[in-house]
Amino acid sequence: MPTPRGARYTPSIIGGVPGEWVEPAFGAPPAMTVLYLHGGGYVVCSAESHRPITGGLASRGLRVFAADYRLAPAHPFPAAVDDAEAAWAGLIDQGHDPAALAIAGDSAGGGLALALALRLREAGMPMPTRLLLFSPWTDLAATGASIVENARRDPMIKASRLADGARPYLAGADPRNPLASPLYADLAGLPPMLTHVGAREVLRDDSVRLHEKALAAGVASLLRVWPVVPHVWPIFQAILPEGRATLDESAAFIRGAAASPGATR
Repeated sequence: MPTPRGARYTPSIIGGVPGEWVEPAFGAPPAMTVLYLHGGGYVVCSAESHRPITGGLASRGLRVFAADYRLAPAHPFPAAVDDAEAAWAGLIDQGHDPAALAIAGDSAGGGLALALALRLREAGMPMPTRLLLFSPWTDLAATGASIVENARRDPMIKASRLADGARPYLAGADPRNPLASPLYADLAGLPPMLTHVGAREVLRDDSVRLHEKALAAGVASLLRVWPVVPHVWPIFQAILPEGRATLDESAAFIRGAAASPGATR
């Protein structure tokens, strides 16, 4: 997908984790910074592959550090969680105010964003002010009803291969470990979150069940279920108006728009 206009990209290393800063090309420095964790099943993709999303957020007035965390199978669970934590700690060490920091991610990176928030909570470290998730993979045990219901409707993910796809990352770890599958975690104490998912996605119920658990735990959770979109559709924002609309709403959320629990689309 084309790299969005209105953003500039600068290689950097934060907390020992390589990646790139993605910033607005013009205007005043943004008030909010986002640690972005890309998807790709924990085995592929990079900060560069996800520029359509990170650049889209930057062009909407956010500063983004896109982390190139280590990938499986060479670096299985919990290497990605360790790297995400190191990048977060690096941002804090640089003097970033947690009240002006958010964590975001898509697909596997969405699950990783949640895992990072859980680890920060348990360690007593500063928490982000917002969590933003695009089609997050939250259940590596693959138990959602949508895996069956949407097996013939999802154009991007093959339902029968989900469990196989998790094996290189898990490398024998329990797929219900909350840091691998945040759906099985106690979500109490997490910051407000906005989750976007497509109604026809195999992973739809990874988001729906997460949202329901978050509300039950007292988390301010906003769920947007979009009717006819592919997995992680904001990456196609150059050609999909739904992708641009999702990024508009997401940037507004990170900048402080209220999360209304239970809202759907």
